[in-house]
Amino acid sequence: MSTTEVFSDRDEVLQDPPAEDFEYRPLSSGAIASSIFGVLGLLTFAAGGDSLQSTLMLCPIPLIGLISGIKALAGIRSMPDQVSGSKLALVGIVFSATGLFGGLGYAGFVHATEVPDGYLRTSFVELRPDEVEMRKGIVVPEDVRQLDGQRVFIKGFMRPGTTVTREGTPVRRHAGRFLLVRDNNECCFGDQSKVKYYDQVLVTMAGSKTADDSRSLLRVGGTLRSMPENLRQNEGYPVYLLEADYLQ
Repeated sequence: MSTTEVFSDRDEVLQDPPAEDFEYRPLSSGAIASSIFGVLGLLTFAAGGDSLQSTLMLCPIPLIGLISGIKALAGIRSMPDQVSGSKLALVGIVFSATGLFGGLGYAGFVHATEVPDGYLRTSFVELRPDEVEMRKGIVVPEDVRQLDGQRVFIKGFMRPGTTVTREGTPVRRHAGRFLLVRDNNECCFGDQSKVKYYDQVLVTMAGSKTADDSRSLLRVGGTLRSMPENLRQNEGYPVYLLEADYLQ
C-alpha cells in the first residue's frame, strides 16, 4: 500500500460526518389559539349546570377554537415543510368540539329535566316588564299575572343572612323565609334598597320547612303571588312572593 493511499484513508476517517439537515418550522398561531379556546370552552359544562342561557353565551368560545383548529390543521397539511403544530391543532379541535356540542347537550339535558312535574318554568327575565310596559306604568307583566296563584319553578341566589356561632364555630342559619335574587352581585354586594323589585322574590317555606344559608344556585318551586300594590305603598318591599314547597 502506498503512502498516498494511507494518508487518503486517514483523511476519510478524520473527516467530520455530514450534519443532518435541520430546518426550523414555526408553530402555527392558529393551533395555539385553538388549544387555548378549546380549554376555555370546557367552561360550558360548568355553565350548563346553572342555565342553558349561560351556556349559549359561552358557546362562541369553543366555536372560535373549533374554526381556528380546522383552519390551522388545513394550513399545516398544505405546508408541512413551513409550519408545525398539527397535534396541537387536533387537541384544540377535540376540546373545542367537546365544549361546544357536549356542553350544549349537557345544558339541554339539565334544562329539560330540572323542572319538577306540576311546575311552570319562569325566570327573573320574565318578571321584568318591558320598556313599553314600564312607560305605561305596568308593574307586573301580563304573562306573569297569568301565573299568579300557580305553581312555578325559578332559579336564583339567596341573599346572605346572618350566621350564629356556637362555641366559636359558625353554624348555618335555618330560614323559613328569605329573598331570592337574580345573581351573585345582588346576592353578595350592595344595598338591598338598590335591588330592583323584579330582581327579587320573597320566598316563604311551606309548613315547617326551612332553608340553609347558601351561596350556590337554588332551584325553588312553589305558588307565585304578585302584589304590585306593594311597590306603590312601600318602595323596596318585594312585589313577588313565592310560597315554596320545593327547594334544591
